[in-house]
Amino acid sequence: MSDRGNTHDMPDEGQRPSGLTPEQRRRRARIAAHVSWANTTDRTARTAAGTKAFLDRFERQVDPDGTLPIELRSAMAQHARTAYMLQLAERSAAARKRRTSKG
Repeated sequence: MSDRGNTHDMPDEGQRPSGLTPEQRRRRARIAAHVSWANTTDRTARTAAGTKAFLDRFERQVDPDGTLPIELRSAMAQHARTAYMLQLAERSAAARKRRTSKG
């Protein structure tokens, strides 16, 4: 008896699992994500680590050495976040404008 278990069911690297197309994999992933969120009672706790990492990024951006007083660093980080979000909005608006002018 082999100690490999059921590894014959696993695809080789670069192969599609179970012969699924990329579209089928995307659909299955979306279904799994929705099932997972449907079973999540504390959404805030589930996303807390990612949210903290995202916000910490701006504090590191404005004070890489961590030398500023916390109040000043927080205020500067808030401005950096706002600027980032406004830049995203600008890029989104430009992309929408490009799409509508093409079609």
